[in-house]
Amino acid sequence: MTEDDSASAGDEGLDVRNLPGGAKAAVEAVLMVLDQPATATELAAGLNLTVAVVEQLLAELQREYNGYTVKAPDMDVASDAGFSASPRGFELRNIAGGWRIYSRTDFADIVGRFVLEGQTARLTQAALETLAVIAYRQPVSRARVSAIRGVNVDSVVRTLTQRGLVEDAGNDPESGAVLYRTTSYFLERMGIGSVAELPQLSPHLPGLEGIEEFYDAGRM
Repeated sequence: MTEDDSASAGDEGLDVRNLPGGAKAAVEAVLMVLDQPATATELAAGLNLTVAVVEQLLAELQREYNGYTVKAPDMDVASDAGFSASPRGFELRNIAGGWRIYSRTDFADIVGRFVLEGQTARLTQAALETLAVIAYRQPVSRARVSAIRGVNVDSVVRTLTQRGLVEDAGNDPESGAVLYRTTSYFLERMGIGSVAELPQLSPHLPGLEGIEEFYDAGRM
C-alpha cells in the first residue's frame, strides 16, 4: 500500500484521531498487543493514517519512552503531547524493518525472574503436592491422586493441565478412568531429561516401607 492509499483509507471508517489520546494513543495501543514487529506501512493501513504520520508518531513514542522532555521540531505535526521526564521500563525498537515494544534491556535480569520462574512461583501448595503425586505415580488417575492426598483434586488437575505440566495418558484398562502423566514441559521446568531423574523419596521418608502396600490397597 502506498502513502496515498493510506491517506485515502483515512477518509473511511473510524478516525483514530478522535479517540482518547488521539492517533498516538491508537498507535501505542496496537504496539502493546503485537507479538511480532510491524512496519509503519502495516500500522498505517490498520489505523487509517498516512505512513508519514505513523513514522512521526513512532519516533515520538520512541523518544517519550526514552525520557526526552523536549520535542524535535519536525514532530509538531504528529502530536501536541509532551514527554515524560524519565525513561520507561520499556522501549520501542525498530528491528528488521518492523516496530515493537520490548522491555528495556537494563531490566533483563528482573524481567527474567518473572518469565522463567513466575509460573512455578504461582502454583499453590495443593497444586505442587498434586503434581508431585502424578510425577511419582504416573500414569495415574485423579481418583488415585485424591486417595493419596485425601482431598478431591479435580480442579487442581485441570489447572495443571492448563499450565501444560500434565497431560492425558489414555485410560485405565480396568476402570476406564483417564490417566495422567507429566509432560515434556514439566521436564524442562525441572531441568531433567526424564522422570527417572527425579530424586528418590525413600531416603527422605523413613518408616514408610509399606507405602506400596498402602497405595495398592487404596486403588480404585
